[in-house]
Amino acid sequence: MKAMVLAAGLGTRLRPLTDHRPKALVELGGRTLLELTLTRLRGFGIREVIVNVHHFADMVVDYLRAHDDFGMRVEVSREDALLDTGGGLKKAGWFFLEDSGSSDEPFVLHNVDVLSNIDLGRMVDLHKQQNALATLAVQDRKTSRYLLFDSQLGLCGRRAGLDGKPEMVRPAKAFEAFAFSGIHVISRRLLSMLTEDGAFSIVASYLRLAAQGERIRAFRADEYYWRDLGKPENIAQAEADLKNRAI
Repeated sequence: MKAMVLAAGLGTRLRPLTDHRPKALVELGGRTLLELTLTRLRGFGIREVIVNVHHFADMVVDYLRAHDDFGMRVEVSREDALLDTGGGLKKAGWFFLEDSGSSDEPFVLHNVDVLSNIDLGRMVDLHKQQNALATLAVQDRKTSRYLLFDSQLGLCGRRAGLDGKPEMVRPAKAFEAFAFSGIHVISRRLLSMLTEDGAFSIVASYLRLAAQGERIRAFRADEYYWRDLGKPENIAQAEADLKNRAI
């Protein structure tokens, strides 16, 4: 199984920690966010990973080589201009198709700036059982942007904030609003369906495909630890959580 780590962002919310280094190399408990993510993926048996880079790209490349790619095969996808999640995945799509043949073996897409113990094995199993195009780890928590899912946990829309007007892409008698956690399991066949060009959000593609009847499913991850590491104060809290063995 393969994975992609999304690490190309500017990390503006993490300033001043990212004034002279990329967010992937910000440290938490003496380990970089990139090392934490790769170690977690390796713990689930993933040995081949592609990492997209942009901000201080050479620092990331040098870091990986200095650490022998943490015992994995690690490829790098350089973005001269930021491509967002969808554009970044589309550019790196060759990595997942190089040995696919007729297989639709899924892969993991993981933000570098999240820390969690979400069970990737359970996510992959659910993804395969439901023959989903994509499976998204979600939680019932407050966020600025919600994804909306029907009673079968199929994606049907999105909403800004608690009081925003729902933007439905397909009918649903009732829906629940969840916060996305930046961790996806994706079938390879999605890559040929990314018709958008340039920089675009993968969520926009998910909504378009859900409207066309494709299976974009939620994986309820409420029982697991999860923290966004996009701000300095969140890094500090995550360090405290690690010391207190909350994760």
